Amino acid sequence: MARDTRRRILEMALELFNADGEPHVTTNRIADELDISPGNLHYHFRTKPDLIEELFGQFEHRMLGLLATPDERAPEIEDIWLFLHLAFEAIGDYRFFYRDLTDLCARYRGLNQRFRGILTLSMRTARGLLEGLQEDGRLDASDAEMDALVRNIVLISTCWLAFDQVLDRDSEARPDRAVWQVMSLVSPYLLGEARHQLQALATQYQ
Repeated sequence: MARDTRRRILEMALELFNADGEPHVTTNRIADELDISPGNLHYHFRTKPDLIEELFGQFEHRMLGLLATPDERAPEIEDIWLFLHLAFEAIGDYRFFYRDLTDLCARYRGLNQRFRGILTLSMRTARGLLEGLQEDGRLDASDAEMDALVRNIVLISTCWLAFDQVLDRDSEARPDRAVWQVMSLVSPYLLGEARHQLQALATQYQ
């Protein structure tokens, strides 16, 4: 029963943080939504930062699992599209971290360093995928272009939710739209069949 209550608290906190933003949600409101006492909530999570820590741990575990996928063969365009879609789904599921990123990193000690680790690994993974295409003769980019492309991919990945929320406040997270924005950066550097494969995927998902 205690474990079930803890899970329900985390699920409700995530739902409310995503809907209204973490700064606007109190632990008392989470308890009210669950019809439990504040004391019951604080038995499981002593403070709001403890809740944030647990949720970030879930997100971090999910992202690191995706970013640490071993390279067993040269990547295909479909592989990169799927990888990006899964990553954007994870970001969408924990979107309050990205919407309030600067504020959260300033208020919660240690979050900035851990988030920086995710960004650093994201750039390393993006570079590995692109270099896989390059080594296989399906992508042509200079060192400077590769550096800019990697940084721009992670920049878009980090900021796409805030951008979408400004344009359409009530819209749901759209991983497919985010994937296309990233792949549209890669498209000019693709060669031959790789470019045709990307266009076919874009047509299918759009």
